[in-house]
Amino acid sequence: MQEEAGQIAATHSVSAGLDYPAIGPEHAGLHDTGRAEYVAASDGEAVAACIFLAQTEGIIPALESAHAVAECAKRAPKMKKSDVVIVNVSGRGDKYMGILKENLKIL
Repeated sequence: MQEEAGQIAATHSVSAGLDYPAIGPEHAGLHDTGRAEYVAASDGEAVAACIFLAQTEGIIPALESAHAVAECAKRAPKMKKSDVVIVNVSGRGDKYMGILKENLKIL
């Protein structure tokens, strides 16, 4: 992520693991060869995806994984019912309860 002058842009994410403005060489190579596509999800989308997964599957994902769930939710309506989607949900969401409480304004 760069600003107009080419300097590293400031970042923020509810997920500490995604609050980083760069990628490693493996990801750059995957992108350049077309083997990977990188997209963004907002904090609100990630929190909403976390709630959705908790309500429908009983899984509280780490917020890093919730970003992937959010993207899946965006793409699913455009897919055929016979299509199969796999989302790897890594980490534990219980460590994010304080952040979720803060973002959901729960007492």
